[in-house]
Amino acid sequence: MAGRGGLAARCSGRGLLLLCLCWPAAGLADCPPWSSERAERELQALQQRLVAWDRAYRQDGHSAVSDAVYDQARARYRDWRACFPQVAALADPHFSTPASSGAGQAAMPLTDGRLRHPVPQSGLNKLDDAAAVEVWLQRRDDVWMQPKVDGVAVTLVYEWGRLQQAISRGDGRVGQDWTTTARRIPAVPDRLPSEQRLVLRGELYQRLEGHVQAAGGAAGARSRVIGWMARDRLGDAQAERIGLFVWDWPGGPPTMRKRLARLAELGFPEAARWTLQADSLGAVRDQREYWHQAALPFATDGLVLKQAGRPGLAGRGEVPPDWAAAWKYPPRSALAEVRGVAFEIGRTGRITPLLHLHPTPLAGRSIRRVSVGSLARWQKLDIRPGDRVAISLAGHTIPRLDNVAWRAPERPDVTAPSPDEYHALSCWQPEPGCKGQFLERLAWLSGEQALDLAGVGPGTWKSLVEAGLVTRLLDWMGHSAESLQAASGIGEVRGRRLAARFAAARQRPFRAWLEALGAPPGALAGVAAGERVSWAELATRRRSQWQALPGVGPVRARALRDFFRHPEVRRLAARLEQAAISGF
Repeated sequence: MAGRGGLAARCSGRGLLLLCLCWPAAGLADCPPWSSERAERELQALQQRLVAWDRAYRQDGHSAVSDAVYDQARARYRDWRACFPQVAALADPHFSTPASSGAGQAAMPLTDGRLRHPVPQSGLNKLDDAAAVEVWLQRRDDVWMQPKVDGVAVTLVYEWGRLQQAISRGDGRVGQDWTTTARRIPAVPDRLPSEQRLVLRGELYQRLEGHVQAAGGAAGARSRVIGWMARDRLGDAQAERIGLFVWDWPGGPPTMRKRLARLAELGFPEAARWTLQADSLGAVRDQREYWHQAALPFATDGLVLKQAGRPGLAGRGEVPPDWAAAWKYPPRSALAEVRGVAFEIGRTGRITPLLHLHPTPLAGRSIRRVSVGSLARWQKLDIRPGDRVAISLAGHTIPRLDNVAWRAPERPDVTAPSPDEYHALSCWQPEPGCKGQFLERLAWLSGEQALDLAGVGPGTWKSLVEAGLVTRLLDWMGHSAESLQAASGIGEVRGRRLAARFAAARQRPFRAWLEALGAPPGALAGVAAGERVSWAELATRRRSQWQALPGVGPVRARALRDFFRHPEVRRLAARLEQAAISGF
């Protein structure tokens, strides 16, 4: 990962139980309104997380969070330190390892089996935007560009033409000994046509076919390679799927053209294929966009700019070089602060936790809330207001919770609704605590899968419920166009349109009405298309009769029996019978 060197108030609303809203949103660069004691606790919590991320990355090659989230967390740490200078100085997160050997010297094994890099591996400085790229280019000449291949960095040491060592990046000074595993990878030559001692640096990546970064993101390629390299023995199939892109030759020929030509002669032609001259900002911008959108054989996360002239072995250090920089793609993930936790109750009683976030920019949007997915997942993650989470976009549109980045030191209590109170047969009226599920029942009733009432959605139902016009699932059937106008936002024209659609619903088939009432799947199991069946017949079936039907197991049979025997469902059926709805 380049750059890592350095309770319970129930409220009305559509299915929401909103809990624990905290302080107002603020820009990321604003200083939080904390006391010195609070600031110190927050800084320590973030520092500990950064140290843990660094250790996992440098020792194990494991990325707990994306580069974008890591960079945002580091920036947040720097901002907080600047905001609270009165807080006792805290050491900047840095995972220390033994000092490296001299540049260009043989990497001697350490007692734990790791190896020192013959030349330190540093990260890259990042350029934020086109303006920063332009400034960088103006100060340099003979600049070249490469795709920033998203893999795992490796140092290869060849002596007398034979691969002697393969070293993982580690902390840039010390890395894991990957020599035995690397020799099993066809893309890593065991011998070179040269007796010269060579130190090469590159990226081990997963070979992908027609990978489009803008559409597929990293596709987990980097993590996959990390897992393969960590095995006791790399299988042949996995070894074939690993490619090598050599992106640096410390001590190589002085010009880029000569380095690329010589690398091709040594058996590394990919370097020349993927290294292009950067003649202008426009060329850089166009190439970066092309690599982002084009089908490539590997995952990438940006573009790297390199000045052809660079120091020799003795001039290499651990700090990011000034002769190279990365211009990364727009982040696909972001760091967000949890502002509150809410719980949405669905039609079937499913409880879905939602996180309300301080507005978080991501891919040109401002993300303000994200679903946790399930109550069980929220309970496992134990997310509270003040926690920081990593989010991304699924399919470029839907916010997705990836993980908890770190927890706030001060964590208020959050009480979730009890699953025992909400189920498929709860909340048939908008009573306290039930408005959300009741509104979801109405939304389902008017949806395409049921009565298909075009133009009648959650907003319409909310207005009718809040006006007291709908207090049971079928109350809307008894209203005229004039009475509907008592609801907010419903005028004369809309009232007539709604009344017409409600009247047309009476002609919908029995099957659609079963869906509208929320009958469990399997209510018409074994009934052929066009075959007639009555409500009375369904309502008198025993559990054993339901279970005897094709595709109906014991759980579904119990749900069907309980549904048709429920008192409110019986009342609704009687209402439909009075309205002369076919089948009731």
